[in-house]
Amino acid sequence: MDRDDFGLRHLSMLSDFYELTMANGYFENGMDEQTAYFDMFFRKIPDNGGFVIAAGLQQLVEYLQNLRFNEDDIDFLRSKAIFSESFLDYLRNFEFKCDVWAVPEGTPVFPHEPLVSVRGPVIQAQFIETMLLLIINHQSLIATKTNRIVRAASGRAVIEFGSRRAHGSDASLYGARAAFIGGAVATSCTLADQKFGIPSAGTMAHSWVQLFDSELEAFKAYARIYPKSCVLLVDTYNVMKSGIPNAIKAAREELLPKGCRLKGVRIDSGDLSYLSKQARKALDEAGFADCKIMVSSSLDEDIIRELILQDSPIDSFGVGERLITAKSDPVFGGVYKLCAVEKDNHLLPRIKVSNNIEKITNPGFKKVYRLYSNESNKALADVITLFDETIDSSEPYEIFDPLFPWKKSILENFHTKELLVQIFDKGKLVYSLPSMDQIREYAASMAETLWPELKRFENPHQYYVSLSRKLWELKDGLIQEHSQK
Repeated sequence: MDRDDFGLRHLSMLSDFYELTMANGYFENGMDEQTAYFDMFFRKIPDNGGFVIAAGLQQLVEYLQNLRFNEDDIDFLRSKAIFSESFLDYLRNFEFKCDVWAVPEGTPVFPHEPLVSVRGPVIQAQFIETMLLLIINHQSLIATKTNRIVRAASGRAVIEFGSRRAHGSDASLYGARAAFIGGAVATSCTLADQKFGIPSAGTMAHSWVQLFDSELEAFKAYARIYPKSCVLLVDTYNVMKSGIPNAIKAAREELLPKGCRLKGVRIDSGDLSYLSKQARKALDEAGFADCKIMVSSSLDEDIIRELILQDSPIDSFGVGERLITAKSDPVFGGVYKLCAVEKDNHLLPRIKVSNNIEKITNPGFKKVYRLYSNESNKALADVITLFDETIDSSEPYEIFDPLFPWKKSILENFHTKELLVQIFDKGKLVYSLPSMDQIREYAASMAETLWPELKRFENPHQYYVSLSRKLWELKDGLIQEHSQK
């Protein structure tokens, strides 16, 4: 299993301060052991896309496994002069005891359905909100953005090049991880290779070429050192007047005599479509038809789609700042909301009501089912149910739009799969974390179960996320109850 040292870093105090003030308040009111249920979900798909790729579960697991408070933490909180000594003693002996369910990393997910559900003592279940959102929001955002870029590349390789533009070292490392889940084949981040086994890749910088007396000398020196993996950056001075001719000459003088070939050239500026076509022609005429062309320079899915529409002979794309920052839509708005509490051995659903109908939450302890066509194995709809419900796939099943319940459809000839799997049982890990390759393969296979209409970049089909009739009636009843207060 690929592992990370995320959990070994002391991150327990990386929390919104109000998580601690609420925890102290729960403790002082004798509510510290009251069982509460929380859901993490999102309301809007970035870039007006058709779906999101869930990511970040491994780092969440490692955070929860190592959640504890040391004496420095206790001393700091005592210095704030607002926390009781009995509460600080509770933190000193803190042990995570919650149950956690989550969708596996790489799963395509949709608005309003739980990605993570937590049940346990309210202090604990509430406290983990900040880190849970930080981890899942960031990696799901980058995995989703990368998936868009990879789909735009239409089978051509995408390499994540964003470390130097990432918003900090963690964003670089875990962004590279999420990008690999989203479909990137490699990363420029060496640490991501060391930690996660994600293939690292890179050529040279313009400074390499500039440090030599001539471009040709720079290319030949590089070819001598890396004869079996030589990729040359050809746009330092002029791609077609010097870069490509010098690359060809260096290959003939340094590589061919050793029985090696020029693996590729990279173009990092200029008109990438025009230059790639001219470079391809020159390389072919020189006998290097097997030499690959890679391009970079502020790429994203829109630019890549245009390059492909122009029949640009590009074999791979190095994508940096617009991937690692999800520049076009850089905030993933996942939220973490209370949905139920237990009192006197009874589960009491809770709801947040808002004038904004999109912000009204789904109450109760829940499951998520995905319904697949038996004929095509394509996903037909997701259904959020109460936890004690099952869906009988042998009978026709009605789905509907929860916001417009008169919009209905009857599904037949389908099978179901529960999306949420248990990760922790009373604080004990009961889930086997897959390797990075397994997560990436799973993500690719799950994407194949989505209809092409969901993968459109413009106006994708809206996927049904229905509520069971029982859950809808519970939600409607709570809305009516609160509206009368």
